[in-house]
Amino acid sequence: MKRYMTAIIEKEGTGYVSLCPELDIASQGETVSEAKNNLQEALELFLECASPEEIEGRLRGEIYITQMEVAIG
Repeated sequence: MKRYMTAIIEKEGTGYVSLCPELDIASQGETVSEAKNNLQEALELFLECASPEEIEGRLRGEIYITQMEVAIG
């Protein structure tokens, strides 16, 4: 079975941090691609090892990523 998850990747220092908000799992890498691959590996390991109850307890059903305009000053 496969499921789509969200990956939010941002530059931090000289590397990149990746986050899956659905399960609140993070990873990192030296490149965007490495950060994404490391996050995918971390998610797969978590889903392989965690109990169904732990997965259900952490899983957020709806995640919305959007941009908004805010006034400055």
